[in-house]
Parts: sequence; structure tokens; C-alpha cells
Amino acid sequence: MPLPERKPDESYEEFIDRCMADPVMNREFPDEAQRRAVCERQSKTQSIGQVQLTCAAKDLKIEAQAEEGRLPRFRMVAYTGAAMQILGWRWPVVIDLAGLTIPKQQLPIRFGHDLFAGVGHTESIRVENGLLIAEGVISRDTEAAREIIASAKRGFPWQASVGVSVEEYEAIKENQKVSVNGQEFAGPLNVVRKGVLGELSFVDLGADMATSVSVAASSTLEQGGSKMNDPQKEVKNSQTVQAQADPPKQDQPQAAAAQAVRQAPAVQAQQSAQPNTDPAQEAERILAIRKVCAGQHPDIEAKAIEEGWSVRRTSLEVLRASRPKAPAVHTPRGINDLPKVLTCALRMQGHDERVEKEYDAPTLELAHRFRQVSLREIARMCCAWEGVELPIWATPVDTIKAAFSTRSFSNILKDTASKILLAGYQATPLASVKVAKKLETVDFKPMSLAQLTGDYRFLPVAPDGELQHAKPGDQGWTIKADTYGRLIGLTRQDIINDDLGAFTELPRQIGRGAALTLEKAFWDMVEGGVAAGFFSSGNKNVITGNGSALSIIALDSAVAKMRKQTDPDGNPIAARPKYVVVPPDLESTAKQIYTASTLIATGSTEKVLAANNIHLGQYEPVVSEFLTGSGASSPWYLVANPDDVPAFGVVFLKGQEGPTIEEATPDPKYLGVLWRGYFDFGVALLDPRGAVRAAGS
Repeated sequence: MPLPERKPDESYEEFIDRCMADPVMNREFPDEAQRRAVCERQSKTQSIGQVQLTCAAKDLKIEAQAEEGRLPRFRMVAYTGAAMQILGWRWPVVIDLAGLTIPKQQLPIRFGHDLFAGVGHTESIRVENGLLIAEGVISRDTEAAREIIASAKRGFPWQASVGVSVEEYEAIKENQKVSVNGQEFAGPLNVVRKGVLGELSFVDLGADMATSVSVAASSTLEQGGSKMNDPQKEVKNSQTVQAQADPPKQDQPQAAAAQAVRQAPAVQAQQSAQPNTDPAQEAERILAIRKVCAGQHPDIEAKAIEEGWSVRRTSLEVLRASRPKAPAVHTPRGINDLPKVLTCALRMQGHDERVEKEYDAPTLELAHRFRQVSLREIARMCCAWEGVELPIWATPVDTIKAAFSTRSFSNILKDTASKILLAGYQATPLASVKVAKKLETVDFKPMSLAQLTGDYRFLPVAPDGELQHAKPGDQGWTIKADTYGRLIGLTRQDIINDDLGAFTELPRQIGRGAALTLEKAFWDMVEGGVAAGFFSSGNKNVITGNGSALSIIALDSAVAKMRKQTDPDGNPIAARPKYVVVPPDLESTAKQIYTASTLIATGSTEKVLAANNIHLGQYEPVVSEFLTGSGASSPWYLVANPDDVPAFGVVFLKGQEGPTIEEATPDPKYLGVLWRGYFDFGVALLDPRGAVRAAGS
């Protein structure tokens, strides 16, 4: 939103204090710290190109110029076609001058892109020898214009900024090259292929390293004559600058018109439908109309001046012209799928690393520019996207309420929460899923798993070619899925306060909570296998005593026990040990056995033996924080490949290996938005021959 106009002789601190007390600012930003930050941020300038003023001291008095009818002229090399580091853009930006549209030769000159701080206008804008050149006059009698000339008189090195509305751009990937404006650039890079030149501004900071402006405080600067400097010579002699192309932003004429309607100064009430006979008042009316139209509604501007419209009537006409007309939608230029871009931006705020793989380069680039967007700004954009009109005086509560009437706003919040929740789940290591057999069920009924434990070996085929049927045994197991869930809420205060941290962090923590729920249920089941009789001497899958602490000798014993497991007929089942599962206290020992080429073994005779590690790379360590134990005497497990002999099972409903999030209808007592996250899974002990437990002491 535009700030109030700065008064003559008003200091920067006084101006900020007055902005802080402005009723519109107070209603828009109730929090004082946030309001001050907005005032200070909007009062700062942005820039593209450098200005070098060469005014003669004797011609710098505005009063004398007005009397003599002379206006200061300027000639600006605004852009040289170079790559620029632009605030809000992830990679450097190059504006393709071949695709830059110059809507008309007379464009406004402002101070710091401020709609209410006019300086003058251009008379000629052209692309010449790969340079963007503008010429014009400082034609406004404003505080900003007086500041420009007075500071130039004292030698201040003013710079310039060009406002460009980006309509289409191309993302150049890393290791790619592109030729633009007669120059060759290497990626990563963004090339603005289509843009519209909106206005030029005097600022005190720039970014294109080779631009310049010559200004003469008189009307004798000739176009194309000998008194004009050579553009290439100006480039060589210019000072160091920076450049910035304006990213897509709110339609400025609409904002200006809204501001004029809100302020409704007394001079508007005095204006009639006929041209004013007072030359001073008529000049003031024309200047106010041009300020509201901002060079983007020439038809309205011309008609308003000719027919004697009041500023208020002009403002209303600009507002009507700026509103979206059904079935069209009003969105930031260059964005075809706003919900997709905003969802990607919110996922970036939630540190979802998968966005780089799931979105294309243009979407990622746009999302990067919106990654600091607030929840309230998202609400406004969704309303504009679906054509929901917000009144000028809409409060944050009104804005959020209107946004929830749109599908895009609710879908953006739900999709973002779902993706961030899943990212939090997947970012949590799941040791259980690695060592268990993954199963799928279609309902919550117990699922039976039968095992072929009878005579399953191949037999010789009889001469008549008849094959004999295998005889399944009677062993089997059951496993069922249960539902675990949690509510995810975003309170009304969180929404109004723009607390995106609460919105993006909460789903991530819920996702991690879902993963930890599965891990705890699984390892509680494993450790409960002793009491359940799963790990027992009868099943031949336990090691106890002083020799059961994790070591080469104990590992040899566990491997031998597993390999000796047989079926009911006494035939070996050929179980292959694959994982050594340990608590955190044994992590380093398990990794040493897995990676060290030479190990030191201590036997019962206290002899220390050094030998090659025959278990090098054999049994992958799996660490679970949910296993209990203390030091070297902690219990540990040797687990077989679950595809061969599954000791444990994890079942997911319909194969959904992760939590689901859905929008929920909150209780009438709850002020806010509510989602429910749930996770359908189950765990079970299966075949005791697929695991060996070592007591560790």
C-alpha cells in the first residue's frame, strides 16, 4: 500500500512517525513492530542504472526556471544489457532489450518508485546500440523534484531506476550458455524475454555497472545534436552501480486510485464537472489526475482532463478499470498457476527439500521470489486469483475470511501441510521398515500369513511327466493394521498475525511424530519378544552369558545359530543373516565390525589375537534409539533378510507407507482451521528363525 506523501521540510524520523500514526496503516498492520518495519521498508528505494548529474549551478533554482519557462533536461543510459543481481530473484537477471515493450514515449519520472513523489516525464525512449536510452525533462514542482536538483547542485551522485513489469522469462540452467543483447552469458541465469517499461525513478543506489545519466538544468540539451554525449563514451566513464528490475507487483494505478479515494482531500470536493476557471486550481486538478492514472490509463486520463472530471471521479474510474472482469482473473504478471507457485513457496519456507525434484525451473524461480510471502498476502492473491473483490478498507480479518471462501486458499494450505507432513515423516530414519517384511492389507481385519513349512523341495519328475503337489505345513501368523492420528490446527490468531512459522513447522513435527510412533510400536514389540516366548532356547534363537556381548566371537555364535535353523522335517531353511541391530551404546562397535579390515579379539584365556575381519561388509549395522541397554552389556540382534525368512512384519493399509492429512470441520468452539493427520499401520512378530537375540551379559 502507498505511504502518505512526505511534507516539505519534514525529516525522515518525522515522516516515519506520521506513517506509524496513519489510520489506514494502523488498521492494515495492528502490530506496532510490523507496522514500523513496513513503513521503513516501503520508504526505501530500489534502483536500476546510474545517474550522473552535470547541472550548471546558475540554472538550478526552480523559481528562476519557472519564471523563464526553462526546464532541466536529462539523458539517461538506463540499461546496458548486462547481468544484474536482483533482490527477489534467485539467479542473475538479464533483460532482453529486443523483447522490452515501450508503451509510449511519455512515461513518468519519479523518486524512489513512489507514486506520490513525481519528478518529471520522458519525451524520448529508445534502444540504441544495445543500450536503453531515455530523454526528458524534470517537469514537476514537488518536494522530490526540488530535492533532486538541490542535491545535484551540491554534487550528490544520483542514480536511476527503471520499473519493468516482467511478463515472460526464461531460466537458463547451469552449464548452459545464451546470447542476449549481443553478449554471451553462462547459466544459471534468468533472461526476461518479455517485459513492459513502466516508469523511471531517481534513487540513491543502483546495480548495472555501466550506466549513466547526463542532466542539464536548462532546455538547451539537444536531441541527437553535438551537445549530447556519445553513449559508448558515457558507459566507459560511468561510476560503479547496481541494477534491479522490479518483480511483478500490485497494479500501481489501482493503488493510487484507492489511496485517492481514502484520502479524499478537500480540493476534490471543490471540483465540479466543468473545467475550473482558476488556472492554479485547474493545474492542480490535472496534476492530481495524472498522478492517479500513473501513465497506465491514458484514455481515462485524457477524458478526465478534457471533460473536467474531479479527482475522486477519476479515481473511481481507474478502480473500475483495474478490477478483473469475469471470467478473467487478476494475477501477478507471468504466473499461470498461482496456487502451484504459492504451494511451492510455502514448502520452501517449510524446508521441504523435495521441491527441487517435483517442480520445473520456472515454478521454482517464481516460488523463490515468493518464499517470504506472508499468510495475509497469500490470502489477498487467492482472492484476486478467483475474482473475489476486497473492499479498500478490508481489515486482516476481512481478508482472511474472504480468502477462505475461495478453493485456492484452502487447497494451498491443505496441500502444503500434507507435503510438509510427509517430508517430516520421510526425513526421520525408519530402522523398523528396513529389517521387517513390508505387507499390505485392504482393511483392519487380522490378515493371515501362511508359510510353506512342509515338504517343499523339488522331487524327480516321474516318467509319465506328472508333478507332485507340495505339502504345506500348518505354521502361520496374523497381522492387522490399526489407526494412529493427531489433529493439526492453525488458530485464528496465527492466521491474523501471519504466523507462517507455526503453519510450516507444525506439519513437519506431526510427520516426525508419525514416524516415531511407528518406530516405538515396532521396537517395543521386538523387545517384548522375550516375554512372548519369541526369543527362547526352544526356538534356538538366543545367546546368553558372558560371551553374548557384541564381539567377533559372539557374532560368530549368532550367525551359526541362524544358519542351523531347520524346517519341521529337519531340513535347513538357509536363512541368510543381513543386519546387526543395536542400541546407540553399541553403534561404534557394530560399525567397526562392519568396516574394519583387522580386528582384535580377546578370548577366555586373556590372549589378545589380531586377525583379518572375516565379517567385513557382511552384516549391516542398524541403530535404533528405542532399544534399551547400558554400555557394552546391551542386548543386540542378528536379523535375516526379511525377503527370505521374515522375523518381523510391518503392514500398511492399502500400501500407504506414510501419514495422510485431510481438512477437518472444527468444533464451533475452535476459532481457526483444522486438519486431521492419521496413519494406518500394524506390526507383528513372525518367524522366530529369522532373528537371534544376544543378551549382552
